[in-house]
Amino acid sequence: MTWYARSDTGPRKARPEKTQGAAPTESLWLRCEGCDEVILRREVEKNLRVCPRCNHHMRLTGRERIAATLDEGTFEERDADMESDDPLSFKDSKRYRDRVKSTQKATGEKDAFVWGYGSLGGKPVAVGAFVFAFQGGSMGSVVGEKIARMYDGAREERIPCILFSASGGARMQEGILSLMQMAKTCGALAHFREVKQPYISVLTDPTTGGVAASFSMLGDVIIAEPKALVGFAGARVIEQTIRQKLPEGFQRAEFLLTHGMVDMVVPRGELRDKLVTLIDLMAG
Repeated sequence: MTWYARSDTGPRKARPEKTQGAAPTESLWLRCEGCDEVILRREVEKNLRVCPRCNHHMRLTGRERIAATLDEGTFEERDADMESDDPLSFKDSKRYRDRVKSTQKATGEKDAFVWGYGSLGGKPVAVGAFVFAFQGGSMGSVVGEKIARMYDGAREERIPCILFSASGGARMQEGILSLMQMAKTCGALAHFREVKQPYISVLTDPTTGGVAASFSMLGDVIIAEPKALVGFAGARVIEQTIRQKLPEGFQRAEFLLTHGMVDMVVPRGELRDKLVTLIDLMAG
């Protein structure tokens, strides 16, 4: 046996018991998916969940995005109690109704979208953000209704509208009812344009499926976060369909910028100031 091998014989020290109320060690640190480095959590949180070493943009909750954007203390949420029904009585390994309840408990949200009114740089705006942790930010009837109401509210108030997308697409458990939300939200957006106020769409990682194929790509200004995945179908599906190897960085924010699909790629730390500038320039 080599000198460094563990011996299975002999006495073993008992593991120290956890002190009641002590914070778990893993809560102090997190591993960056971009550079694989272990970093103090407080450093990352202070940097808006952007890795201070490699600039990897980690995901934020919808409420975190809104809080990082609006003037402090100005957010007034709307339609907070709306929650999904189960119109198709859908069931796979688990009932859809039960999945919704468990996700609500895990995330503290009623569904995958939060919206309301607030001010940005002193100017009133309507703002909404997806909650990706809620079933992959999938768009069902409730999400579509909230987004339509956000556009309608901005039209009634004649104020700019900002939407942060983070979604895997339509919610399959609601079938055609989820796909109908693409037309519903785009129709509400068309009515909003009547008041000639800006609609700014911010694409975060990931923005895919029916969300990418509808209102997310219809902004007067379309902003993407660095390296955000944006597209309709997945890269593997596209490669299998066209039988070609896709170029490096395909469907990432920088690739879309080069090919004219987005207007700018803005790091998270600069995003609020950029939005303030755009609202100042575009809002009537």
